[in-house]
Amino acid sequence: MIYLRSFKLSDEIERNPNIYPDHVFKHIAGEVLLFDRITVLYGNNGSGKSTLLNVISGKLEIPGAERMTSYGHSIYAQRFMERSSYQLGQDEQERAIRRLPEGSRYLKSEDILYEVKKIQQASVLREGLLYEQMNKGMSKEQAAEYEATYAFKKKLDDIQFSQEKYSNGETSMQFFEEHLLPGQLYLLDEPETSLSPANQIKMAEQINELARYLDSQFIIATHSPYVLGTLQAKIYNLDAKPLQTAEWFELDNVQFFYQFFNKHKQLFE
Repeated sequence: MIYLRSFKLSDEIERNPNIYPDHVFKHIAGEVLLFDRITVLYGNNGSGKSTLLNVISGKLEIPGAERMTSYGHSIYAQRFMERSSYQLGQDEQERAIRRLPEGSRYLKSEDILYEVKKIQQASVLREGLLYEQMNKGMSKEQAAEYEATYAFKKKLDDIQFSQEKYSNGETSMQFFEEHLLPGQLYLLDEPETSLSPANQIKMAEQINELARYLDSQFIIATHSPYVLGTLQAKIYNLDAKPLQTAEWFELDNVQFFYQFFNKHKQLFE
């Protein structure tokens, strides 16, 4: 399913190099990105891929978006987002989609790392469990009473014991397994953080399955060669001028890996 069909960047750009985010996108001002079930935003540091994800999520009011006013030059950041536009896709009967799925979400690498950190901090885990119960309808008074029960303490101990067995990468994999669900639009910013190459590939294969068989759509910012080489995705190269799509093996970061290992190939023979 294609929930988000396209996104057009503002074509009104301030040329002042100190204006954010205009200076980041000056070379692709007014460009239109057409999305597939999986679309990758590739670029090296400073290419604007994370900023672009945040602009898209802010424009679409997807949970997880950072407020544009949290940046410096907030007036310009907000104006850039307002001057950008988008088009939603169609459902299976080719009717225009009027709203995104309610579970759609923007997940940043720091969100994932926070989940890992939460496991390592009992106080944060405690707050998370109580917050979860209140989300299910429990009042603050009931939550306070629940916190004093044996059942709560047992659940807290069980979670901490089970999670201590896992590394950061394994915890990240568990996070994806629990939070990536069918029928949603997900914006993922460098989801490979903390993952080994093997787990990066496993995660990318999971995304392929969700997109192909379970009606989820993904827009992903990454420069991981393992993720790029595994995803069945359209790839936009934000380093290119003008903006263009590319095959994963053509990208600079992937070529760098190839050249490095090719230089030392005699060690593997």
